[in-house]
Amino acid sequence: MTTTYGEHPSQIIHRWDPEGADAPAPVAVLLHGGWWRDLHDAHLMDPLARDLAAGGWAVWNIEYRRTGTDGGGWPRTRDDVARALDLLAATAESDERLDTSRVVSIGHSAGGHLALMTAADSPVTSVVPLAPITDLRRCAEAGLGEGAVEPFLGPVPAPELYTESSPVHRLPFGVPQLLVHGDRDQRVPVEHSRDYAAAARSAGDPVDYREISGADHFAVIDPAHAAWRSVRDTLATGWG
Repeated sequence: MTTTYGEHPSQIIHRWDPEGADAPAPVAVLLHGGWWRDLHDAHLMDPLARDLAAGGWAVWNIEYRRTGTDGGGWPRTRDDVARALDLLAATAESDERLDTSRVVSIGHSAGGHLALMTAADSPVTSVVPLAPITDLRRCAEAGLGEGAVEPFLGPVPAPELYTESSPVHRLPFGVPQLLVHGDRDQRVPVEHSRDYAAAARSAGDPVDYREISGADHFAVIDPAHAAWRSVRDTLATGWG
């Protein structure tokens, strides 16, 4: 089922019902990566959505405006996700099938960035950043994502804009985080997550950091890989 949260074609949510659930189901919010560009869309997260729904989760796979010709960029893209989360909160008030005591926001790469940046003042109770983008200045200076930060923030961003838009500089978020990153990541260097985890813990956020030996950037969203199985098994214990 597809739900809209705005008038723009990209302001949509692909919803997956939990399989076999006879009680209110916890909610998994999925946010795809792709360096915020409109070359990629929410269907990148379909394999995880399918896996989570099979495990009894209600899944909200959120699309958002992206850079390119889609009208995205900072802060519009973040605001889209926040608006979708507001809809989740409003929907749960009348939908007894949704258990909002557990709303886990799971974001990959740029989606991890958005999951962190929208966790506060939302129904989200925990965040699972998978190989997330956490420091936009660092990414820009290294030219990561084929120069993806410039179209997202605009040309020559002011120093305060880097700070405003980077999770590592917005801590604490006040929610538990399960941070997973492969040590062979070819898109977002694993050092970014090592440094973010240390900063988050210093700021008082509870962070379970898991570095997956031999895993690349996409292993963390492969349902058959140990990286994702580690997340799924943790969620099954009631974490989040």
